[in-house]
Amino acid sequence: STEEESSSTDSEEEEDESDEDPDDDRRLFRIFAKRIQWSDQSLAYRSQVAEDVVADLLDVFQERLSSTSFPVLQPVIGVGSAFEGWSPHEEDAVFCLLVPLKPPRGHTFHLELGTAGQMPAKFSCIRVELECTCRSHQLGEDMLCFLHHPEDELRRKQGASLLGTLCTGSYLDAQKTARWFQHLVMSAWGDMPQSHHYRMNVLPSSRSCKLQLTNASGETLFIELVFGVQQGDSDIFLSSEPTEATISTPSTLWPESYAVAEVYFFRHMARQAPQDALHLKCLQLCARILVGTDFSSYVLKTVVMHLLNTIPLSSWRRREFLMRLQDIMCYLQSCLEEKCLNHFLFGNDNMPEDIILPPAFQRAQPLNLFQRLVQDPTAHAKALRDFEEL
Repeated sequence: STEEESSSTDSEEEEDESDEDPDDDRRLFRIFAKRIQWSDQSLAYRSQVAEDVVADLLDVFQERLSSTSFPVLQPVIGVGSAFEGWSPHEEDAVFCLLVPLKPPRGHTFHLELGTAGQMPAKFSCIRVELECTCRSHQLGEDMLCFLHHPEDELRRKQGASLLGTLCTGSYLDAQKTARWFQHLVMSAWGDMPQSHHYRMNVLPSSRSCKLQLTNASGETLFIELVFGVQQGDSDIFLSSEPTEATISTPSTLWPESYAVAEVYFFRHMARQAPQDALHLKCLQLCARILVGTDFSSYVLKTVVMHLLNTIPLSSWRRREFLMRLQDIMCYLQSCLEEKCLNHFLFGNDNMPEDIILPPAFQRAQPLNLFQRLVQDPTAHAKALRDFEEL
């Protein structure tokens, strides 16, 4: 609420007065505090509401899907800026959650990671294969084998396999998966306790499930559910998440997603950081400044992740606030001048141990997010001009 935000800002200013910062630093801190609304609590609250709604939906789905051959839905993972603790568009933030998919009984998933040796993996697919379940049937489990039982008996008693529902050929289809999930949501919403408090609309989306929840006061909450299949036991997934590249690509292609590893990195930092650390406020303020420019929030987040890995968390407190803002902008400027900003997850030897990456990531050469500036001098000159205007 506005009252809470005002109280929070006043408290921060009072604490700041007790620090031995120069007057100019205190004044600038107050200016920055008014430039951005410090509503961490609001963002955290809405993130929790979104997570609870989706968790309850999946509980309803589990009962309906328990004896089917549709994918097994795993507990959701909140991803993206809102679940990392910041948002460039706080008022209309979209709360994105990844739904991990496991193969149903009698099926296996085989991940085909595109061109061998290419990093990052592009044009990846999820091949679905049937496996024999005759032994399970002999042991008394009510499961017919898709490989060895007659088709008419399977249709009559068990229904189609996953290959006959959500696949195109032998490959899991992202668009069919999204449409299936959207229909599940629409059919299950009436059984949800939240249906008494929110009006729910499923918004158009070809590769995800977008929900708009509106309460009695007219306040809206936007949730986007994407689907993913985990690479081994790592924090990297093949995801249905729509990107510019997926607009014109076949629906059986699933891009590689780093969102889970990145949100786990910010959780790791939150566990290590002092209670008054301002790294997320620095990130959010800089992201607000960059709104409307050609600099993406992902580029900025990458800069901050690199700095968090090199500057001790004890140096991200209020007294160092302006220095850290300057560090962020100086790092971005240096990367623009050198036309090189390395992706945080590839070839990074300084990764926290609890972030699990495929071995190929650790062996990979750094991936330059500014490669386009190397290839296009005009784009490089424009990026430098745009930065100077900031």
